[in-house]
Amino acid sequence: MTVRFLSDEWAQALKAELNESEDFRQAASGHKATIQQIITGTEGTTHYWITIGDGKIDLGVGDIDGEDATITQSYDSAAALAKGELSPVTAFMTGKLKIAGNMGMILGLQGALAQLPAAMAKIDVEY
Repeated sequence: MTVRFLSDEWAQALKAELNESEDFRQAASGHKATIQQIITGTEGTTHYWITIGDGKIDLGVGDIDGEDATITQSYDSAAALAKGELSPVTAFMTGKLKIAGNMGMILGLQGALAQLPAAMAKIDVEY
């Protein structure tokens, strides 16, 4: 089944893939985070959130209260990151990805967040 990038179905499929991944579980173990994502595009802005705790992830479309950090990026950058075509470090260093809030927490989650492109590769996503 094909899911549209940043849709509710995409969020559920990505959550399932990550929660089934032993690599993600190990990388996320011992970390706790609430992250708000803001994706800007020509068709408007999409918000989605991520929570990580106990080696598991939850995510959904919309806003969340009490975020530790907010990550803002364009749709094109988000798609390139999801496909593994752009590294998060390069995106940040070139200003394609902006982080507000607890930067240290985000850096501590690099291993867990690096698992997203592998999980995305297992999902049939329409960009």
